[in-house]
Amino acid sequence: MSEPLTNAGRPLLKLAGITKTFGPITANEDVTFDLEPGEIHALVGENGAGKTTLMRVLYGMYQPDAGTIHVDGEQVEFRKPSDSIRYGIGMVHQHFMLVPTFTVAENITLGAEPGRAGLFDRKAADEAIRKPMSRLGVDLAPNTITGTLNVATQQKIEITKVLYRGARIIILDEPTAVLTPQETDELFVLLRKLADDGSSIIFISHKLREVFAVADRITVLRDGRTVSTSATAATDPKQVVAAMTGRGDVNLGRVHRDAAVADVVLRAEGISTAKHRHDAALDGVSFTVRSGEIVGIAGVEGNGQSVLAEALIGTVPLTAGTVNLGGREITGLGVADRRTLGLSYVPEDRHLEGIPINGSVLEGLSAGRLRSRRSWRSWGRAFPKAMRAWGSELIERYSIKTPGYDARCSTLSGGNQQKIVIARELEENPSCLILAQPTRGVDLGAIDFLYGRIAEATARGCAVLLISADLDEILRLSDRVLVMYRGRVAAEARTSETSREQLGMHMMGAKVTETAA
Repeated sequence: MSEPLTNAGRPLLKLAGITKTFGPITANEDVTFDLEPGEIHALVGENGAGKTTLMRVLYGMYQPDAGTIHVDGEQVEFRKPSDSIRYGIGMVHQHFMLVPTFTVAENITLGAEPGRAGLFDRKAADEAIRKPMSRLGVDLAPNTITGTLNVATQQKIEITKVLYRGARIIILDEPTAVLTPQETDELFVLLRKLADDGSSIIFISHKLREVFAVADRITVLRDGRTVSTSATAATDPKQVVAAMTGRGDVNLGRVHRDAAVADVVLRAEGISTAKHRHDAALDGVSFTVRSGEIVGIAGVEGNGQSVLAEALIGTVPLTAGTVNLGGREITGLGVADRRTLGLSYVPEDRHLEGIPINGSVLEGLSAGRLRSRRSWRSWGRAFPKAMRAWGSELIERYSIKTPGYDARCSTLSGGNQQKIVIARELEENPSCLILAQPTRGVDLGAIDFLYGRIAEATARGCAVLLISADLDEILRLSDRVLVMYRGRVAAEARTSETSREQLGMHMMGAKVTETAA
């Protein structure tokens, strides 16, 4: 890793004493952060630590209540994004801002199109994008339709957009969230090349392995304040996690489980579906999950993982194949009947499907439970005393941080919202649990806790199907892993006998086999 360039001891960018409040909530308090020319500086912290707010202040989307911003030693004030762009700051968001039906040239120049009298000069646009594209090694015809490109290339187009606008400082928000390991490595080579050419990069990520692979320095935010800034070579992941969480006992390695793998609980045989929303259709998918076992489903998002979860729980109909739970075929059963037979589900979008976001914590915990408890139907109050006591017990057992069971779910952090969903599903003592992106948007401390509860469930004999876009999560939890590619099972391996790189190859479609577990 090359050393960052210096500018006579003066940083290219300096944020000093940044404070930003939203009513009674303090998102940033006296935050300091600086960036050297040619440096990759990682900004890390748990959800709610203030990273997004700080970057929105820098990008002119928010105005700070206190503090200053300096660029090249000059104090500046950004009232809107165009102000920050004028000073050479560009932001690449986690969710791409590309128009799929536009050409590459149209997307890159969107909002800053060359032309006269409101007319788009296509030839000038094609010429103007050549230099920023060449900096990234992008060799595409300017008239290529953006929606036909793979995710990694679309991300390069997003970076090209900010270079086209003259960005010297590039903010990258979770840039590897949808990339394979190989695509991630390719991105890191690209970022280092940009840094060596003089660009400065703010790298926001929760994946510490990647932070340590690419960053020159790491700044940690916790509870809206700057906790530490250190050279990457002078610290380690455990120290960074301790700074992020305030704890020194967070497990970063393989999750220990005392579970005996036994009989098959869930069996899918040749299941197929029609195409559903933005996901690939399933095409003859077969696999098994045994009692006490965790089977991971890996793959680039959009290759059938979401449809697989919904087909198993009964919200997406099959066009072929069968699903068997505990020796009984459930293919024709509805969601409620499958749950009664022991199938539980943690959905990937907890706000849309997991909890009543505007309802109470107790409503979130008890969703679906009242239906099966006849003795609770004659209520003298909204919730009977027995259920309130049960809810209070779950809140304590699952360490849900809430003012009480009547607090709104929307007021809780992402980790505590997810604890509600996990608690509700595990309290049914399921024979099989389907987990779809169970720790997305969840803090490290909460992740550690949730992994512990999942491990306890397998020790009781629960079979777990883990669907995750995070390969680190798959490798930390699973006994076996299946890779989905274009709606099919592309590969199967025992976790102990594979690697991130091998799984990444299968995620990109290499060595696709015709057989499945």
